[in-house]
Amino acid sequence: MIKEMTDIPSYSIILFDMNTEGSYFKEFYHQYRIIKEIDSGNIQVDTTRWHQVSEDFFVMHMDHMGMEIASKGPDGKVSKTAAPPGYNNYIGNQQYGHWVNRNGTSFWEFYGQYAFMSTMFNMFAYPVRRSYWDDYRGNYYGRRAYYGPSTTTGGRMYGTGSQYNRNTRSGSRWYSNASNSSFKNRVRSSASRSSRSSSRSGSSYRSRGGGFGK
Repeated sequence: MIKEMTDIPSYSIILFDMNTEGSYFKEFYHQYRIIKEIDSGNIQVDTTRWHQVSEDFFVMHMDHMGMEIASKGPDGKVSKTAAPPGYNNYIGNQQYGHWVNRNGTSFWEFYGQYAFMSTMFNMFAYPVRRSYWDDYRGNYYGRRAYYGPSTTTGGRMYGTGSQYNRNTRSGSRWYSNASNSSFKNRVRSSASRSSRSSSRSGSSYRSRGGGFGK
């Protein structure tokens, strides 16, 4: 998919939905929302068909639903580090909006012609503070996944299990298919056992790729 967009100046790939199929031999699927800047200021948003992906790639991004999992900036660099939607190309970019001060706190606000992004990123319920974006750019960008600040209950603000994602994607296949929860629990249990075993033996595990559709 990324190879098909080499001529696009900038884009963001959001993991829109996930699903598993099959009882004994599982198949794994992703659906993406792609935001593309066709030319200066001309934004196009598409939701893809379902793409079959490898189990490794599915597990790698199992916590990233609703987040950007790949993006290309105006500088031509491609990032494959998970981030909240819009954080790489649109939020913080003065071509699309600006920071506004409300009661001593700075928030991101899109210009009128790009207001649809506020709806798409659910920013009315979850406004983006300057401190969140600064934390991401300074400490996470290009290095590790950023799920936003911890919530009042200690959970993640963004990602598969977050309230943000449950509010925006409540009708998704990931939440409506009970077998997805069972698969997630098996992965968590296996990872926990593997971690205990690795800590005893000193061995390490590295996952393999195979994503963005076959």
